[in-house]
Amino acid sequence: MIDNKRCVLIADDEPKMVRALRDFFRANGFCVLEAKNGIEAFDVFCAHTNEIDIILLDVMMPEQDGLTTLKDIREASSLIPVILLTAKGEEYDQLSGFSSGADDYITKPFSPSLLMARVEAVLRRFGKDAQKDIVAGELTVNAMTRTVCLSGKELDLTRREYDLLYYLIVNRSLTFSREQLLNNVWGYDFEGGYRTVDTHIRQLRNKLGVCADYIKTVHCVGYQFEV
Repeated sequence: MIDNKRCVLIADDEPKMVRALRDFFRANGFCVLEAKNGIEAFDVFCAHTNEIDIILLDVMMPEQDGLTTLKDIREASSLIPVILLTAKGEEYDQLSGFSSGADDYITKPFSPSLLMARVEAVLRRFGKDAQKDIVAGELTVNAMTRTVCLSGKELDLTRREYDLLYYLIVNRSLTFSREQLLNNVWGYDFEGGYRTVDTHIRQLRNKLGVCADYIKTVHCVGYQFEV
């Protein structure tokens, strides 16, 4: 952090994009560092490693592309979360990004509010505060011990129930389809159907008791967590 503000490094070769993101993040209390290509992004990263909380890295940049820069960053540090920004939406590009060490991936064009929600979610999962307890209403989650407490009493959750609840909590207020939950919680190689998600949601609601309505059904879309 710089001056007690969270710090984001924005690396993108589109000046209008950088200006828009800079103004948006500053308005939301962030300190902003900038780079216009991959080489400059890595130099800024090296100079401010201890201050940077998260990196927004465009994939298609001159001199050195974002994936190459990401690999350089990951050789130096595995702790600072990175979100890739790109106009490409093909599955191959996403898989390449994740295999290179990205923590999330967002396709242009995107709304600033959606990007901020993703940034906050990634910071909760992988950022410097990730080892702290997550408090959501009456629930307290400890990611280190993989435990969830309701009003101070630990819930008896299966591994999959914990994974699903944790994913929903750290991405609170975002709505996920059953397919997205299967891919992100169970994994792309899971061969079960969508009813698996519904069954686990039902089990979680039963165990959450008075907090069951924290998991909301979004009609014809999927589920979201919101206190």
